[in-house]
Amino acid sequence: MKILVTAKRVTDWDSKVVPTSDGTGIDFDNVDFKMNPFCEIAVEEAIRIADASDEDSEIVVVAIGDDEATQQVRQALAMGAHKGILIECEESELDSDYVAKLLVKVCEDEDIDLVLLGKQAVDGDSNQVGQLMAEYLGWPQATFAYKIKPNDGGDMEVQREVDGGVETVTLSLPAVITTDLRLNEPRYATLPNIMKAKRKPFETFEPDDLDIELGSPKVEVVGYSLPSERQAGQIVGSVQELMEKLSQEAKVI
Repeated sequence: MKILVTAKRVTDWDSKVVPTSDGTGIDFDNVDFKMNPFCEIAVEEAIRIADASDEDSEIVVVAIGDDEATQQVRQALAMGAHKGILIECEESELDSDYVAKLLVKVCEDEDIDLVLLGKQAVDGDSNQVGQLMAEYLGWPQATFAYKIKPNDGGDMEVQREVDGGVETVTLSLPAVITTDLRLNEPRYATLPNIMKAKRKPFETFEPDDLDIELGSPKVEVVGYSLPSERQAGQIVGSVQELMEKLSQEAKVI
């Protein structure tokens, strides 16, 4: 089985992200970067599936972005992935649709059997790439997976959280699965595996190498701004006063 996973480079969720003075971008001077946490979960699940499989399995990890994204690919290789691919391009040129098309091309070139993606990236929170890939590939999909069980017949049983309960679906391969937070706890990369990762296959491409021409993205970022500051709370003396303020000032009732 050949599994594709992603390792997107995102801003560290502990860093304070602020827009530039003109609001056209983000000031990255004092911002750290990490692998998208949902991608880490996908990498961990791919390793578990590969380890439990009776057949030889290969995990291909892909990052799309500038050369700095190499760090996240190397992290996934140190966790246990077998091959790394970096597609170099400016993230400002991308939207979910272009990302999906680039990953679809990798799937076709690498003869992928299973795609495991984080359900979303914590920077854009678009939650679109997995669904777009399944549509373009014509493969079955399961989103928001919190339990994945390979069956003896070669298909995948996926439990996914839905409103009011759990839905269980069975997918025939090839398929696309997006992972939720409660699926697993990603492992830490050990020092010996970090050293081994440096010797694992690593390829770098540009969109032109994959016959993908980047044009105007379908989604355009108009600007960035900080949310309005939260106003101080008020102490009221009675329920009647509270109701009046909610009605007259907040105008929520």
